[in-house]
Amino acid sequence: MSTPIIKVLREDWADPEIALPRYETHGAAGADLRANLAPENRAGGITLAPMQRAIIPTGLRVEIPKGFEMQIRPRSGLALKHGISLPNTPGTIDADYRGPLGVLLINLGTEAYLIEHGARIAQAIVAPVVQARFEVTDALGDTARGAGGFGSTGKG
Repeated sequence: MSTPIIKVLREDWADPEIALPRYETHGAAGADLRANLAPENRAGGITLAPMQRAIIPTGLRVEIPKGFEMQIRPRSGLALKHGISLPNTPGTIDADYRGPLGVLLINLGTEAYLIEHGARIAQAIVAPVVQARFEVTDALGDTARGAGGFGSTGKG
């Protein structure tokens, strides 16, 4: 499979000094996304109180090739150290979306957290998409698990 190319357009107001999404190591699955705050928020940043949610702008719009999606996931260090996560993880950016790329963050921690201009706030994973066809049927095949739901496959 060839490497997909994600076309990136900066918003007119975006700070061009903020790095584009990039992989920080050769083995990284996710490219880091950075906060690119509106000019009025750059100096002071955006503070998330405990349990507060906010869409943090990246200043970018993307064109994802057909047959791919961009998954937005939390950064593990922010989650561990500060409780910063995504309430809809993973978020999905569809190939036909052309609007602003914002990251919906939530502070699950006990202290307010300051998101500074240029901070790494999430990671983007580009993944192939398969669209299935759904059909009504009269019966489903049997399995050992059957209809066992949440918690049915283990003891913990």
